Amino acid sequence: MQTIRYPLATMALAALATLACNAQAQAQGSGQLNAVCSVQDAWCSMIASTFMRSSGIKVNMVKRGSGEALAQLIAERSNPKTDVWFGGTGDPHMQAAELDLTQEYQSPSLPQLHGWAQDQARQSSYRTVGVYSGPLGFGFNTELLAKKKQAAPMCWKDLLNPTFKGELQMANPASSGTAYTMIATLVQLMGEDKAFEYLGAVHKNVSQYTRSGTGPIKAVARGEALVSVSFVHDAPGEQMQGFPIGTSAPCEGTGAEIGSMSIVKGARNLESAKKFYEWALTPAAQQLGVAVKQFQLPSNKATPLDSNIPDFKKIKFIKYDYAKYGKTSERKRLIERWERDVNSLPR
Repeated sequence: MQTIRYPLATMALAALATLACNAQAQAQGSGQLNAVCSVQDAWCSMIASTFMRSSGIKVNMVKRGSGEALAQLIAERSNPKTDVWFGGTGDPHMQAAELDLTQEYQSPSLPQLHGWAQDQARQSSYRTVGVYSGPLGFGFNTELLAKKKQAAPMCWKDLLNPTFKGELQMANPASSGTAYTMIATLVQLMGEDKAFEYLGAVHKNVSQYTRSGTGPIKAVARGEALVSVSFVHDAPGEQMQGFPIGTSAPCEGTGAEIGSMSIVKGARNLESAKKFYEWALTPAAQQLGVAVKQFQLPSNKATPLDSNIPDFKKIKFIKYDYAKYGKTSERKRLIERWERDVNSLPR
């Protein structure tokens, strides 16, 4: 291997440039940023530490599920303590926009983003923007399926198989954006009454409704359940840890989350929030998900794609109405119906 040597003058200039960048970051970072993060813990930590190093802005970040994050913004309405909300399914972000909890901000980076991210921004009157997307599907434990000589679920109708009784996990829509995306997807795919009839039938096979959307696929990975309704992009990280996980996207069609980002109305550190917002839309920032084994499709079209990111061209998607199902009244109505018509049923 050839050793490359750099002249002392070049090294000195590089050192001076580094010092200058650090000084600039410190100068820019005289403020701080209070953020709520609704992605996985490792990703939250990675974006907080990386942005802090690059900007010099102190980041105070708390982890919340998307439903919990929305509840926090509602509770803080009269005295906002949060500046920016990063990640989590887009429906609660759309509700926050509708409730006037977030503020309009039209990023100059919008033309660099995929159409679905730009649509999210337009539909919310530029109060939120898509930062990633991922398809809803099934996770299953391949070893347990082989032992039981059972076929993996490939369609929504397969979850009705009585051999899955007590072996299926999904999240609770009251706390999980993943589960609400499932309900909204089925309503759009089947019609509302048929969708709730289907959910009531599937309920007989469900062993547990978890608080977190990632809980079911983690249970499947560890052999605590056989099948989960999950986002497909949550599987590769489990596979990399050696767990026998497979995935499929429903043959009838499925929805996708648009993980979003919003600036809180009345943010105390507005300039810091805008700097974070712009940084989070760059390809460099959007690659951090893969660095912590998160494999959603980034919204910036220039972001290099890891091979583990689901190929959207191979999945049958419904035309998901993010504007309608992001409304507070619609979410509240559908969750109340799920509690009444599904969760109250015996198993």
